[in-house]
Parts: sequence; structure tokens; C-alpha cells
Amino acid sequence: MPSYVALSLPTPTLRRLHDVFPLATLAAAIAVSLAAPQAVAQDLCAPDDEDCRVERRRYALCRVNRLLDFHVPGLPPAELREQSETLIDGARFDISDRERVRIEGDVKVERADQLLRTGSLEYDTATGAYSVASRMTYQDSGLLLSADSGSGNLETSTADLNGVRYQFLGSRGNGQAERIQLLDPERSRMEQMRFSTCDIDDPDWELRARRIDIDQEKGIGTARGATLRFLGVPLLYIPYGQFPIDERRKSGLLLPTISRSNNGGVDFMLPYYLNLAPNYDLTLSPRIISERGYMMGAEFRYLMAPGHNGQVYGTYLPDDEKYRDSRGYFEWRHHSRLGPQWWFNADIRQVSDDRYFEDFGDSLSIAATSVLPSRAGVYGRGNWWDAAITLDAYKITDPLIPRSAEPYRRLPRITFDASDRFAGNLEAGIDSELVHFDKNDGPQQGTRLDLYPYIAMPVERAGWFVRPELGWRQTHYDYDLGQGGRSASRGLPIFSLDSGLVFERPVDWFGRDWLQTLEPRLYYLNVPYEDQSQLPVFDTQALTFGVGQLFRTNRFVGADRQGDANQATLAVSSRLLDAGDGRERVSATLGQIRYFRDQRVQLPNVPAIDHSASAYVAEVDLRLSDDWYAAVGTQWNPETSRTDLSSFRLQKRLGERGVVNFAYRYRRNFLEQVDTSALYALNDRWRLIGRWNWSIRDSASLEALAGVEYESCCYAVRLLGRHYVRNVEGDRSNAIYLEVELKGLGALGRKSEDLLRRAILGYSRYGE
Repeated sequence: MPSYVALSLPTPTLRRLHDVFPLATLAAAIAVSLAAPQAVAQDLCAPDDEDCRVERRRYALCRVNRLLDFHVPGLPPAELREQSETLIDGARFDISDRERVRIEGDVKVERADQLLRTGSLEYDTATGAYSVASRMTYQDSGLLLSADSGSGNLETSTADLNGVRYQFLGSRGNGQAERIQLLDPERSRMEQMRFSTCDIDDPDWELRARRIDIDQEKGIGTARGATLRFLGVPLLYIPYGQFPIDERRKSGLLLPTISRSNNGGVDFMLPYYLNLAPNYDLTLSPRIISERGYMMGAEFRYLMAPGHNGQVYGTYLPDDEKYRDSRGYFEWRHHSRLGPQWWFNADIRQVSDDRYFEDFGDSLSIAATSVLPSRAGVYGRGNWWDAAITLDAYKITDPLIPRSAEPYRRLPRITFDASDRFAGNLEAGIDSELVHFDKNDGPQQGTRLDLYPYIAMPVERAGWFVRPELGWRQTHYDYDLGQGGRSASRGLPIFSLDSGLVFERPVDWFGRDWLQTLEPRLYYLNVPYEDQSQLPVFDTQALTFGVGQLFRTNRFVGADRQGDANQATLAVSSRLLDAGDGRERVSATLGQIRYFRDQRVQLPNVPAIDHSASAYVAEVDLRLSDDWYAAVGTQWNPETSRTDLSSFRLQKRLGERGVVNFAYRYRRNFLEQVDTSALYALNDRWRLIGRWNWSIRDSASLEALAGVEYESCCYAVRLLGRHYVRNVEGDRSNAIYLEVELKGLGALGRKSEDLLRRAILGYSRYGE
């Protein structure tokens, strides 16, 4: 057994000996050059650390890197470095020469999480020079590093390593370098540098650079002769480029995107980032669309002060070769905190034409955008009040909608709502709105003041509740619809009585304990009739009937119509809760409105409704396990003995292998569709993706999507084919998406995650 000698140096001496071998500084240089996280390696992720779980799942196919063989677990955390002593161990210490110290035999230099090991170490106390002729290893909380040999000088803070291999512990980042030099405490140089997240001995992709210079003071890295290689094939060559190495932003090129469709041809975009100042930046996105021409996109982000930020985004196509005109889009979003209770928000959007979203959107939902809203306003909120002053404008973006149908602009819209409790159960409040309406087509404008003061006396007890409410809705108009100025008003009392019971009982079903509830609810509403046919209709629409409308005081949204009512809603709900954890597994609601008189108040050109009852409306949600979910909704009309609306949705999660969705939607005389989608993992590497949305009514496919994904340790490839309806007129497009993701670096090709999130419910859980 060799006799080991150990030296323990206190912290003051440590500050001198901290760079006995300045690999910590070199490690930081490597880390910042590749923007790698300096995280602590851990076997388990914290329950709330989703980033950790995502990172481990992304690299789950990788085998343990052999470079980790010298990793020593259980070292103290990095936070203890400053107060920790430096411990030097070795089999032999040769101090015969007073100016040269030689340590041999399993040399270890250790401080907190930092550990350096080598076979021998020589140090010149006079000049500060040191040398290591044998292989050395170094580790800290974020990095493992080995080198064949090295030398340096403590006085000049320089170092020179040869044959370097490194592995980041907070990620899969690893690589090699023929030579790494520490020129001074702020500057370092790496020659023949390689980086990848693949296995270090057999990388499927890697980034190579002839030379990388790091300037930590300026926060800049400079690469020369950089090449990106995938499966041995060079994909990208950058003769010279600079990049940021810390949180300071740096101007430069971003990864390009490329796609192809039969609506525009090949679409290539190469973004360029401009760091204009610490508090604002600009991204320019020049784009070439082979069948349309050259388009420029730009995004400007700014931070004026804490609580004041925003962004401006726009695109411009000078001369669309297909559309034969200039096209573009503009968007401004801003938020300002004006105080503890007040803030300002703006969302201003403008588009050149009503076909823009059809040609440059990537889904039917975007292409079918019929109205583009813009809004800016000041908002406030207190303990018992809410207020807002907004400006609202709208633009038609559907070619099938005439300009005369464009919604009124609201310039301005002022709202103030308040409610509070007094004297026990007495509640008083007011909802108020003042709006000036304006429209481009013709002299159509007007002002509307709507006030609804009310009092209520809610009483809630164990097992029951009752809430009587009495209010008065007063609405006044000053308007000009092209026939001269006029004034009109409407005043109506509104009385409602809401009441309900809650019954509970324990049950034992399927060998499990449950808590079942039965919750009958009775809601009465009385609003007298008043002829409102002479009142203008600025922004009011009839609500789509559903469970939520069973308990509303108005069947319209907007103040231009207050529905007359003498009606009662009878509904019953039941819930099934797991007695063990309290989770709701089943909920069901059934309800109907009984009308005691005809509903005479309607929108223009809509006849009065003389039904004695509404349709029966029912909704059921079932979640009998974490893997099965189903939802059913239906409306059955007793007047016609027909179903007006129905929907069914089923989702089955296949553990960690994927998800399957099925949906059916029906609205009488309007639509009947089947929508099914799936994401399924054949094994650890191959996954299938599919969606089919079929219109039974039109006997046509609305969207068909199929694809395959392959994933390895450090890269993934996704190939998608898509046939879809691209506008409301039924025109169809075909598209192919090919995306290659180099894990830890980025993706080449058109990003398809947003498309798949919209197409496949649950994709975010399994697909990322």
C-alpha cells in the first residue's frame, strides 16, 4: 500500500491556489461558448420541475456516455466553494527543490464540487508555471472534462490543454477539442472544436469549428470555419460568425425554415436578429416564396420600464405574383402598468386584404377568420368594482361577407361594474356601459347608455341556497342611421329567483367507495314585454342555446335587446366523486326552460317564438380513470321531436405510447362531422401521427394528415403529408412538411408543433 500525503489549505490560501489548475475557468469558457446550462446532474427530477423531466425524456434513448466513468457522485454543492478548503492528495510529494514542487501518484485537488485528478503535477513556485504530463480529469456541478496533457501559469492566468474531451452534466452536450488555451482570465481559444448531443465517440450530428475565440468581458464568441454535419454530410458552412455567450444578446443569423405547398410553392425564410439596445431588439425575416415573390417580415420588441412592454410585428409582400397586388399584415401589442389598480392594453391589428390569412395561414381555423378585431384601452379593478375605457375597431377578412356587414366600431366603450354586500345578506350593485358606435358605410352612428342597478339577497346554507334578485335595466339611445337624428329609450324591471338543493350519499360501486350528489335547481325569470323593434341593433346577437343559457337573465348578448320572459328553468345535476381523493369522475346535467308566454322580442326579421318549452339540454362528462375521458352533449327539441345539436368526444391515453381521439359533431341543417386523430409510438424510436376530419353532410374530407416520426438519441425526423380545405369556399391545398431536429441545437425545416397541437388533442403531452 502506498503512503499518501494530504495537504489541507484554508480558504485564504485557497484564493491563491484556486487556479492550481484553472480548469474551472476553462470549463466556464467551454460552457458559455456553447450556451450550455451549468446544472447539477441528478438522478431524479423534482415534482414541479417539468423542464428537468422534458430534458431527460428527450435524451432517454441515449446510452450512458463512457466519459462519465470518472464521475464522482455526492460531492458538496457549488454554493460551498467560497467557504470550503482546498484538499490536495497524492502518493508522493517531492519538495527537494525549493522552487519546484512535484506531486505524483493519484493526485487529487478537491474543493467543494470541484475535483481534479491526474497522475503527476509539477509546480514552479518562483514563476507560477505548472505542467501536467499525464492524463487528467476534472469535474464540477455542471461539467466533466478530460485532457491528455496541460500546462499553464498562475501569475499570468494562462493555460494550455491538449486532447480535450468534455461532457455537460445539465444536458447531453459533449465534444472534443485538439487544443484549448486560456489566454487570460477573460479570453480563451479553442482549436478544432467539436460539439454534439450524441454519443461522444459516434455522433450522428456535430458542429465543428476550426477555431473559436471567447471574450467573456464582451460576452462574444467568434467562430471561424464552422461546419454543421448530419450523418456525415455537411449541411451548413459558416466561414465566420459571432454569437452571444451569456445573457447579453448578440446580433446574428437564426436557423432557416423551409416548406412547400401547392398554394405558394417553396417557402424559404432566413431570420436575422438585431440586438439594438438592452431594452429593445429587432428580428428581420426575409422570405422567398417561389410562386409569390419576396416577402419581408419584422418583429420589434421593447421594454420601456418595469411594467411597460410590447411588440410590433409586420409582413410586407410588395407584389404578389399570384394576387397581383401588394400584401401585408401589421400587429401591435402593448401593456403598461399605470398603478396598483390600473393598466393599459393595446392589441391593434390590420391586414391588407381578405385573402391574406387564406394564403399565409396554416390552418382552416386561421383561414376562416372572418373579422379581425383591434382594441386599446385602460382597465381598472378594485375590491368591489371593475372599470374600462376602450376603443374597438373591426375589419372584415372573409371575401364572402359584404362590407356593409362590418361590425360597428366602438369609439369609445366605457364600462363600470360594482357590487358589494351590506347588512348581512343584502347585495347591491350596478352594471353600466356607455358606447359611441360608428361605421364607415354611410352616416350610421349612435350613442348608447345602458344601466342595470340591482339588489339581491343570497342565502346559502348546508344543502341548499336561494338568491332573489331585482333590477332595472335602463337603456338610452341618441343615433343617426341616415334618417335624421333620433332618441329612444327602454326601461324594464328584471326579477329572478335562483334556488337549489344539494343531496349527498355514499355509495359502493365496482368495489370502490364514492360520494354521489343530486343537485336539483329551479330558476325563475320575469321580464315584461316592451316593443323594441324601433331600437337600432349595433352589437347584439342571439346566444347559442346551451346549458349556460338556462340561468341567464337575457337570451341576447349586447344591450340592444332585452328579452321578455316569464319562464322557469328546471335542471338537475349529479356528480360522482372518488371518496379517496375527492376527484370528480362523473358529472351530468339535464335541464329545460318552460315558457309561460311567447318570446316576442327578437332581432330584425326574426319571428316571435311561441314554443311552450325549450329543447332539453344535457351534458355528461366521464373520467373513470386517468386514461379514459368522454364527453357527451345533446339538445332534443320536443316541438319537432328531433335532435337540434349533439356532440360526442372520446379520448384514450395509451400510457406513454400515445393518445387516440374520436369526436362527432352535429348541428341540424348546418354541419355533421367526424374527427379522429391519433399519436402512437410503435417503439422507442418510431411514432405514427394521423388525423382525419370528415364532413358527413358534404361527403368531403376537411383535413387529412398523416405522418411518421423517427427519434434517436440526439436527433429526430418528422415527415408529414397534409390535404386540407384552405378557405371557406372549399378550395383545397396539399402540403408536405419535413423537419429535422438536432437536439440541443435547433430544428431545420418548418416547425410543425403548432399545427399538430391544433390537429391532435393531447399532442402537447406526448409529442414534445
